[in-house]
Amino acid sequence: MTDAITRPSSDQLRMLENIDVALTVEVGRTALTIRDLLRLSEGSVVELNRLAGDPLDVLVNGTPIAKGEVVMVGDRFGIRFGQIITPEERADAI
Repeated sequence: MTDAITRPSSDQLRMLENIDVALTVEVGRTALTIRDLLRLSEGSVVELNRLAGDPLDVLVNGTPIAKGEVVMVGDRFGIRFGQIITPEERADAI
């Protein structure tokens, strides 16, 4: 047996290229009671756990992979990736 880690070949990785994943950009979070939730109406403002200007979390299938900022691409929103979270950092967060 060998202790060497075998790396996937490019052909093996190419098989994964067509798998769909969900990319989500999270602005922030908060917790509400049902009472507060039911009182929300058009024009209501809910305070989130982030400061204006803080980097946003970029998640793939619910797993954080990067931090980023919102940009405009023509008349659409986009995300500019800043800090990429390494696999080691993701494992440490578990």
